[in-house]
Amino acid sequence: MQMDSTKTKEEYLKELHELCKLKGYSLQTKKSYLFHVGKFLKFCEKSSFNLNPENVKRYLLSIDVSVNTSRLAYASLKFFFLGILKQNEFTEQVPVKKKIKQLPKVISRENIKKMIELSNNLKHKIIVELLYSSGLRLSELLNLKKIDLDFDRNIIYVRQGKGNKDRITIMSETLKMDLLKYYSKYEFKTEYLLEGREGKYTKRSVQLVLGHLGKRLGMNITPHMMRHSFATHLLESGVDIRYIQKLLGHSDLKTTEIYTKVSNKDLSKIKNPLDNL
Repeated sequence: MQMDSTKTKEEYLKELHELCKLKGYSLQTKKSYLFHVGKFLKFCEKSSFNLNPENVKRYLLSIDVSVNTSRLAYASLKFFFLGILKQNEFTEQVPVKKKIKQLPKVISRENIKKMIELSNNLKHKIIVELLYSSGLRLSELLNLKKIDLDFDRNIIYVRQGKGNKDRITIMSETLKMDLLKYYSKYEFKTEYLLEGREGKYTKRSVQLVLGHLGKRLGMNITPHMMRHSFATHLLESGVDIRYIQKLLGHSDLKTTEIYTKVSNKDLSKIKNPLDNL
């Protein structure tokens, strides 16, 4: 298919946005699809390329990005070609980069404890405790509202998590006490649990908090590492993997099973041959 001269890049993106909206995709998914399709359309306009799978391959080869970003670009363009351009041959003609199988990075219990102890700022301490004790994703943490915390049942309601799915996760007694202190000291201006200077707390602010604490421990700590640690430590404590799956909000148990590969629950029982010499 040639670039439709009756349609501009903006018109294609408007169609894409409307289709995402009709399908009920999350804001993050819409933003990603619009970004990657927009870059591809710009690439075709500059090069006078037609909108076909062959030029998708040229585009994907031209971008110097990580495997994950390349796979996201592929998913965005696949949705555009199948949903807007009705080119069903896209999947057959355009290969997708193989996903790199990496083990999740887990922080030890000792270092989690040190992070909490090093958090002199109460809000920063709560960020660490929430990420670790409830297995929240970064976006879920930032979207958490005060009404989502059930202190009577020790439950946190995660609204519209990944895939627009609601779920519940657990609330620690330690976290609950710190939250009550936080509530008594802080004057809220919004409905969100975590606030910045201009409303809702930002991703960058959380990353800086963890980055600062990680630096003091000689580690590079990300929000997702806290989630990985939550799942792995639960598994090592003997919690059934199906419960962990529900707490994390995984649709497929296979996604949760990755934590069995980093858990030392069974490995710790193995006697090292060196110790038998």
